[in-house]
Amino acid sequence: MNKLWKLPIDGPHNLIGSAGTITFIGGAGDFDHAGTIRSADLISQIEGGMENVSQTLPAELCTMDDVVKVKAYYTPEAKVSEWEVIAQIANRFKTTPLPVISTVPVPMQPFEKQKIQLQVMAQRHWRSLSDTRVHEDPVPDSQLHLFQHKLLSSALRAGEFITVANRTAAHLEDQIETGQDSVGESHAIMNSINSALHAVGASLQDSIKMEGYYFGTNRDHWKPLAMARASHFAEPGPVATVVPCHNLSPAGATTKIEVIAMRERRATFDKYIAREDYWPPRVWDWMLNLPYRQAIRLRDMIWLGGQVPSEPFTNTGKRVHPFNLESQTAFTMSYIDDLLRGWNRGASDLKLAVCYFTSTGEFSQTECMTNLLSNTMGGVLQPLTLVPQPHMQTPESMVEIWGVAQG
Repeated sequence: MNKLWKLPIDGPHNLIGSAGTITFIGGAGDFDHAGTIRSADLISQIEGGMENVSQTLPAELCTMDDVVKVKAYYTPEAKVSEWEVIAQIANRFKTTPLPVISTVPVPMQPFEKQKIQLQVMAQRHWRSLSDTRVHEDPVPDSQLHLFQHKLLSSALRAGEFITVANRTAAHLEDQIETGQDSVGESHAIMNSINSALHAVGASLQDSIKMEGYYFGTNRDHWKPLAMARASHFAEPGPVATVVPCHNLSPAGATTKIEVIAMRERRATFDKYIAREDYWPPRVWDWMLNLPYRQAIRLRDMIWLGGQVPSEPFTNTGKRVHPFNLESQTAFTMSYIDDLLRGWNRGASDLKLAVCYFTSTGEFSQTECMTNLLSNTMGGVLQPLTLVPQPHMQTPESMVEIWGVAQG
């Protein structure tokens, strides 16, 4: 019997976990059973990573047919387009509709020789549910030769769970409208996402998680885009994570956004699902008056917004322990404990943890991060996506962490 892959770290770690009806795989890559990357090029690593996903899913009684979302953090290669990355992932699925596929180009990976990591969400037997809906976009004619499928899922509804592919203002057109600024791009993306949600019987107000990426190195770059995104939500909004990006496709794109939503079916009508939220006074607030929450629970899942080492009890936005990755990570995890404590849960109950952190690309920084996270999770790492960044929102800020916990 073949051994499953592992990350190249010491100590035990879970590759897969479930909260509510959703199963999560963290950063699956082209690793073997010893944690060694097997292939040198991006395309081969996608193939190896997807094979590892396929072999991991049965641990939670899932198969590839149960996948609802794949998110690929990949380091671009000169001769490989983003369309080729999407096609290599899409072609691994034989049943339609396809899961939603989101892509995030990143300048570096957490481990040596790694070029891609795959974050996966699955829902057991969702194709047999009475309420499944999909909004699909045709693969552009210029890219059809890469694909075994002609349609890509832009939004997928599996019962109550809805996921939307991330997108730039170009979406599938490979062209950004001339003269459109970042704020205009943000509004265009939010309107596009809302249209996709409407196609599956939902709206932006059903969002439980919003993730965004933008070009920027300071808060002046972040603020106008934050207000543009927020204007599309009424309070209470979803939890949110927004981090800087460093390379987007197509050329000229400056921001990328995606959402996850939930909506229930009652008799013949679609209905909003009430959320429970918990926001203790110690946990920071944004400098702007934004509609987002810090932690929400519904259907036995707790979704966390991206936690950062901001000053407690305030909305000043000032960072504690500036420039100190180790101290800021420990402090940020204390916020996660504060939030989960509202439902008698802790960091060990996380079934997915996603960590963005400032790095120069040295493995010692990844090792420091995994050791800190392991300590706060009771010694066993939960499914983990690690995204090293050249910089975060401000020079003194080193880390942002979010996750999903069993509720």
